[in-house]
Amino acid sequence: MTTELLYGLDDKPPFRETIFVALQHVFAVFVGIITPPLIICNALKLDRSDTVFLVSMSLFVSGLATLIQSRRIGPVGSGLLSIQGTSFVFLGPIITAAGLRMSAGATATAALGMIFGLCLAGSFVAITISQFIRLASRVITPLVTGTVVTLIGLTLIEVGITSMGGGFDARRDGSFGSPNNLLLSGIVVVVIVILNSSSIPQLRMTSVVIGLAAGYLMAFAMGRVDLRGLGQLPIVTAPVPLHYGLGFNPGAFIPFAFLYVITVIESIGDLTATSSLTNQPITGDVYFRRLRSGILADGINSLLAALFNSFPSTTFAQNNGVIQLTGVGSRHVGTFIAAILMLLGLFPVVGGVVQALPQAVLGGATIIMFGTVAVAGIRILSGIDMNRRSSIIVAVSLGLGLGVTFVPDILHSLPELPRNTLSSGIATGGMCALLLNTILPGKRS
Repeated sequence: MTTELLYGLDDKPPFRETIFVALQHVFAVFVGIITPPLIICNALKLDRSDTVFLVSMSLFVSGLATLIQSRRIGPVGSGLLSIQGTSFVFLGPIITAAGLRMSAGATATAALGMIFGLCLAGSFVAITISQFIRLASRVITPLVTGTVVTLIGLTLIEVGITSMGGGFDARRDGSFGSPNNLLLSGIVVVVIVILNSSSIPQLRMTSVVIGLAAGYLMAFAMGRVDLRGLGQLPIVTAPVPLHYGLGFNPGAFIPFAFLYVITVIESIGDLTATSSLTNQPITGDVYFRRLRSGILADGINSLLAALFNSFPSTTFAQNNGVIQLTGVGSRHVGTFIAAILMLLGLFPVVGGVVQALPQAVLGGATIIMFGTVAVAGIRILSGIDMNRRSSIIVAVSLGLGLGVTFVPDILHSLPELPRNTLSSGIATGGMCALLLNTILPGKRS
């Protein structure tokens, strides 16, 4: 499609307009960037200093990755107004792998080191696939992608509903599901739903940010926000490579490797949409060169994320809505977005304020966000001819993927390698979908 742009891909908008548009992009991605580290830190029971550090590094790395993706450094980067952020896809496997490591006696920080080692190794999957992007798109079809995306959303619902009840800390102190927790999460849900139903585009785009702010203010009024430690935080924090070291677990690596394949497919869709919105070709050699460079940037950015104590990075879809709304598709805006995100990451007070967010407030937003992920997968599947072959692939994959998620002890008698590999419902269901779509007779869809 052709979009009426005020500023095209290589145009340079005036400074004031550039800052205004850049801030809209930051608001669109901020919650998505900080939510994965907050959930992981809560699941691993990390203290405030580690949580603040990981949130700060997620913001910093997202800015650095956005700069690489939008500026295009040599063969790396799509050269589009494409924003990078922390991927939700890896949440389940990260929590599962770290939990298994900690149950074996490791500390939470040692488990983090293993996670970053797995993420670093997995980044080479995306780097390799980028060089064979045409071939990969023939094997990993919308049927596989739609099934996996649906599983990602459905398996994360448990994480979201746990946060709504107050999180893992609330389970330990007996306050899980208390009226106060349900009130806070309910306020966030109601605000997001109301604003998302508005006819005003700006309110729809910032509904999650405003919903979290409303919940935060209510929690503050209830005395549920503890900001006393902010004064003890350093004014500026410098990125420290390999702060938690690196580890590795062969069994846990397989789900990570598979999910890097899935993020490649998601990025193809995001980059295609951005190309279309900025009046760039979506077929032919130029298009595939841009895809190859964009996916290569995804892989390298995920490698940098692991080195700088953050989680896998991928292109964000929500920024395409900002491009459509503002009519600004200039990649030069990406430099300003990157600078803002990196600056936010350098000031620990930002992470400190975010860390003080009660889990019930975060849960009100994440339950909708994870549900939206599942809906996105259903939307992909709705465009497929659900014949007998497709139906059996989706049925078996969803059944096995959700099964090991809800009843993980079914794997307890397996050796360590297959147990770690299959412990992620996303990986189990996804690998099942890929295998069946490859071997069952009939046309791949």
